Amino acid sequence: MSRITATFAALAAQKKTGLVTFITAGDPAPGLTLPLMHALVAGGADVIELGVPFSDPMAEGPVIQRACERALKFGIGLKEVFEYVRQFRETNQSTPVVLMGYANPIERIGAAAFIAASKAAGADGAIVVDYPPEECVEFAAAMRESELDLIFLLAPTSTEERIAQVARVGSGFSYYVSLKGVTGAGNIDTEQVAERLTAIRKHVKLPIGVGFGIRDAATAKALAAVADAVVIGSRIIQEIENSPPEGAVAAVQSFVAGIRAALDA
Repeated sequence: MSRITATFAALAAQKKTGLVTFITAGDPAPGLTLPLMHALVAGGADVIELGVPFSDPMAEGPVIQRACERALKFGIGLKEVFEYVRQFRETNQSTPVVLMGYANPIERIGAAAFIAASKAAGADGAIVVDYPPEECVEFAAAMRESELDLIFLLAPTSTEERIAQVARVGSGFSYYVSLKGVTGAGNIDTEQVAERLTAIRKHVKLPIGVGFGIRDAATAKALAAVADAVVIGSRIIQEIENSPPEGAVAAVQSFVAGIRAALDA
């Protein structure tokens, strides 16, 4: 059983909504990534998504685009991301870490090398935004053989066929994009999300996390009634942006703790 599966099973047993949090590796500075990862856990995160910096993050809004640009200026790539995960595992063996990014860095080193390095570092899975499930059957199987989960996105526009494909290929959890557009954009219609999740669950038996556009405790709490987890990224990056470097870790932990309290209320 993967760490992700075990984490969601424990959350279900406790009747708790999971909190999945995102930061970009190397942002705002390379030396802050590891402290920020630990701050997310201290604030109450159940799963960490660690963003792999990329020059053309097509699904991201301006907030995460800026985070990628800052990290790339420091030369942060997959090699450094694996090292962050390895260092995180020195003191945390329980919190799942999912690498989130795009196909290009994986294609450059090759799928087998990516899987081996992810496993060796202590990662638990990946979200590759531009890997469609119908082209990932072999990759997903190879990931599962190494006890790694390949997590796919579903959107308000996903067809029933695409949902069924994700159900066949994905593992760990499924990520429902709550609105049309990029990360951090728009306001969430909770009733519409609930309707879509009902339809998705006819095919997908994995836990479902809802993300894109969750900006505050009130929205997170509303979604807790229908989702297995909420996913927050852009709003955390904004906390980092709005804080001096010496205050970013504390600001992120405080913000995440507020979301955790709302989910548990």
